[in-house]
Amino acid sequence: MDRQRDFCQKLHERFAARPSAPLAFVDTYGCQQNEADSERLRGYLSEMGYQFTQSEAEADLIVINTCAIREHAEMRVLGNVGALVHTKRAKPGQLICVCGCMAQEPHMAQKIKDSYRQVDLVFGPHALWRFPELLYRLVTRRGRIFDIADEPGSIAEGIPLVRQEGVKAWVSIMYGCNNFCTYCIVPYVRGRERSRRPEIILDEIRGLVAEGYKDITLLGQNVNSYGKDLDEPMDFADLLKAASELPGDFLLRFMTSHPKDASQKLFDTMASSPKIAPCFHLPFQAGNDRILKAMNRVYDRAGYLDKVRRLRQAIPDVVITSDVIVGFPGETAEEFEDTMTLIDEVRFDALFTFIFSPREGTPAAKMDDPIPKAEKAAHFQRLVERQDQISEEKHAAYIGKTVRCLVDGKDDKGLTARTPGNRLVRLTGGEGLIGQFVDVKITGANKWSLSGEPA
Repeated sequence: MDRQRDFCQKLHERFAARPSAPLAFVDTYGCQQNEADSERLRGYLSEMGYQFTQSEAEADLIVINTCAIREHAEMRVLGNVGALVHTKRAKPGQLICVCGCMAQEPHMAQKIKDSYRQVDLVFGPHALWRFPELLYRLVTRRGRIFDIADEPGSIAEGIPLVRQEGVKAWVSIMYGCNNFCTYCIVPYVRGRERSRRPEIILDEIRGLVAEGYKDITLLGQNVNSYGKDLDEPMDFADLLKAASELPGDFLLRFMTSHPKDASQKLFDTMASSPKIAPCFHLPFQAGNDRILKAMNRVYDRAGYLDKVRRLRQAIPDVVITSDVIVGFPGETAEEFEDTMTLIDEVRFDALFTFIFSPREGTPAAKMDDPIPKAEKAAHFQRLVERQDQISEEKHAAYIGKTVRCLVDGKDDKGLTARTPGNRLVRLTGGEGLIGQFVDVKITGANKWSLSGEPA
């Protein structure tokens, strides 16, 4: 890290001779882990002397932090990168960097190299900690740079951060994934699981609380695997308990969990502290055992339902959300019905629903898939409509209740807040409530959100 700080300083000195500070635009796609990575990119850029803009046309440097989880995300990125040929033509000295998970895929890096000549620098998640060195090379030597070596990954502590303003913060507790679900590209682009040391994580949370952050989310591709690689093992439940015992008025959340590692100890730890939000994102992906096996999910339907039962037994008012994939290769209409019946049995508060998207380099991309797209789309629509109905019914049950919520901002409809279970509340009241925990009487609901007023 000392070497990277030196490169930051060299760039800062170089830019200091300019009549005004250079401007950077950081554009982020995908998951919360990408948001956390972009905070580190902004931190580095700030140390180099950059200021920030939301305009591609104004920017001297554009950094696009990409997602590879689905084809749609990649197509959006490529469309926007393609449009940057115009900003670079208008501003010939502009530098364009593409980083993140999509950049780590060899075929996508090659596509950018061949077809998007306006891109100057491409690097994957493994190289993020060396961003100052890569940018210094780009600024001083010119010539395009591609750094996407397939590495197991490492952990670099001490990278500066520039967080988004507000009351919410992300804290990465681990990186990578060892699960190798057959449809998922993440283990190939983010490497093997690496856990940060608990004392460093707790220090970061302690600092966030001191700065006034009230809603802190612990991040990992599978947080329930935390600690397995540490010299002195500490599991996720232990880390969560230690974090909840820190002084201050704040709420802890976490994502994402894998059902195979969701333990009774974790459920009991959540139930033991009012500082741990009673919400659990527990992806099930499919309701049929043959499909789950083909996905390499390492649990079956009965095992998943048992986890849900024990979670609700420990925390009766827990909010449970999940991910589900429709149209996995070869999924029949009968197998899809098992997903529908699971949704009816669990009654999730919300679902993140996706039609299967083949990812080059994963086993599922090579599986025979005779099911027509129209059939998958019809199944998807049925699932969405059923979940919308369940969500609306669940939200209606809040009406008349008083719930302690964190007022986290405002939009064109007024104040916004979140329940402990992370349900969106549209709230009346003045802006002075932003950043405060407030008792809110819920007066209305729809399938997307609640509405209320200070009690």
